[in-house]
Amino acid sequence: MSVYRMLKAAGFALKANKKNIEGAGSHPDRDAQFEYINRIGLQFQLLGNPIISADCKKKELIGNCKNHGREWHQKGTDTTVNVYDFESLGDGKAVPYGVYDVVKKKGFVNVGVDHDTAEFAVESIRRWWSSTGTVMYPPATALLVLVDGEGSNGSRNRLGKKKLQDLANEIGYSIQVCHYPPYTSKWNAIEHELFSFISINWRAKPLVSLEVILELLNHTRTRKGLTVSAIKDTNTYPTGIKVTNEEMEQLNIIRNDFHGEWNYVITPQHE
Repeated sequence: MSVYRMLKAAGFALKANKKNIEGAGSHPDRDAQFEYINRIGLQFQLLGNPIISADCKKKELIGNCKNHGREWHQKGTDTTVNVYDFESLGDGKAVPYGVYDVVKKKGFVNVGVDHDTAEFAVESIRRWWSSTGTVMYPPATALLVLVDGEGSNGSRNRLGKKKLQDLANEIGYSIQVCHYPPYTSKWNAIEHELFSFISINWRAKPLVSLEVILELLNHTRTRKGLTVSAIKDTNTYPTGIKVTNEEMEQLNIIRNDFHGEWNYVITPQHE
């Protein structure tokens, strides 16, 4: 008997590493924060106000490079790609920032070509609102944004709050923000309700151009009704922009008594 059969008979199986450890440890108020998010979400849903889950998907190299996954091909045919996935061999990187409508189950992706900054994140939400939000929620009186606590959506990111203030001023009503607790990014709805299906849709397809990326995104759909719209964003988003203490003091931020660093409302500024 071979070693393989012996191990199998003894109850062993070949398995890949399973991603399940988010970080060094969970926050003591992790469950309470999820309960808070659920309560606020229910209130918004009952009032007919939009709830969006937002995040930036993994950056993708544009070019004839390998894209993970397997697809059906006729025998004797293959999709050939570059041996090396060096950035110098590609045509830049695509930065897909997604907005997932938790109520309507619709996805929107703003595909940038520069940096994933707080300004880019808020611009993506603005574009979702302009192209979709105003149509889907004409009587809305507030917007709930669910995001991670790090990166361009970070709870400590001053520029993000300043740009959300600008957006609140433009749309004319408050933006409520809830950040997921540390080490819980995989529970963000956009990860398993939008990004996972995008990855399935373009698996094993080389992302040879920005146009191909947009085409694949716009054709992402599921039997349960998910549809995705995607647009191109060729703006530049410089890094290192600082927001002063004086600028922060001018923002209309109302922090919740329960973890105000995670939960807050930004109301419009009236001149």
